[in-house]
Amino acid sequence: MASIEKRGVNSWRLVVEVGYDAQGKRIKRSKTIKVEDEALLRTTKKLRDFLNDELHKFKVEVEAGEYIAPEKMTFGAFVEEWRQKHGEKHLSPTVLDTYNSHLKNHILPVFGHLRIDQIKTIQIVNFFDQLKGKRSENLSGTSRRYVHRVLRDILERAVEWKLIKSTPIEGVKKPEIDTKEKDIFVEDELILMFQKLSDEPLKWRTLIELAVTTGMRRGELLAIDINKHLRWEKIDKEDTLFIDVRESVAKAAGQVIIKDVKTKKSRRSIAVTPEVVPLIQKLTNAVKKNKILLGTSWQGNDRMLLFGQDNGLPTYPDTPLNWFNKFLKRHELNHKNVTLHGLRHSYATYLLFKGYSLKEIQELLGHSNIRITGELYTHFLAEMNKRAAVAFSGLKKGVK
Repeated sequence: MASIEKRGVNSWRLVVEVGYDAQGKRIKRSKTIKVEDEALLRTTKKLRDFLNDELHKFKVEVEAGEYIAPEKMTFGAFVEEWRQKHGEKHLSPTVLDTYNSHLKNHILPVFGHLRIDQIKTIQIVNFFDQLKGKRSENLSGTSRRYVHRVLRDILERAVEWKLIKSTPIEGVKKPEIDTKEKDIFVEDELILMFQKLSDEPLKWRTLIELAVTTGMRRGELLAIDINKHLRWEKIDKEDTLFIDVRESVAKAAGQVIIKDVKTKKSRRSIAVTPEVVPLIQKLTNAVKKNKILLGTSWQGNDRMLLFGQDNGLPTYPDTPLNWFNKFLKRHELNHKNVTLHGLRHSYATYLLFKGYSLKEIQELLGHSNIRITGELYTHFLAEMNKRAAVAFSGLKKGVK
């Protein structure tokens, strides 16, 4: 049953009954609409037809379970609606997992209790200022930018579903990516690290050396399939081993999954440094031998991951992080705050020093946009520019 009730000079309430509750009381959904069109207000038949059309659309929404009542709805309540009606349907499990993490840790504690239609732009501005403050000093600019993306996505859905007229985040600039100099290992430090790695387990030695010499992301390394991603090709009459980067290991809803890499630019092929090839071949033989020995206990199915667990399943992404941190501490190489991801920065900076262009490094790193590459290495590029200026200064000496 549906009905239209006059509420004011130019407002009407649409009412749709959806059944009865446990106590036998009727359950109603209502929505108030205002008509601003003067011509429509002066024509009874057209007004009646318009209101009936709105009532029909409202009834369809309610019966399909798609209607969200705006009255007194908090941001936290809307997030649950967004998660069911959009997040779970349109986002990949790993992206939704990241969204949920930022919602839980940063967004909901601040906005969850507020009515969604009463959130102001200045509150969002203050929120991002606080994220950059001392209490969140470990939250990088990249992470703050992701928080902005999550909040914007949810508020835009609220506009799209006509819960709010405009999004209060519209006037809030995206946080800048950190351009402060990152801790990296320079050439002498990398040589020392390679020396210390020589006595470490083959699996971790190979992973770390590949991370340094290919710039691959952690998830990409963990997803290397011996049968699918290792490829030999003749370059200048010599056999060269390539790694085809196509997949990545990630966490989603508490589970470890293997998914396609996130962008087309991330799909790339990287030549393996000749000195690392014997390590890969030795590790490949060990993985194949282990699979034969395990027989029916092997859980990797047709996959044969170079850096998988002994049972064939993907390695949990935090495992190499923990191992690398302990390795650095054990060999007193932790004088810098270099993370496993920092080896990727070490790779890029080393190539810049050797004269590779920003465009070449973008392709090797798999960045979707050269602007990202430039923003990450602003300090190093500034130093290069300074050195270039000094190099040309000599041309003016003796000229009056």
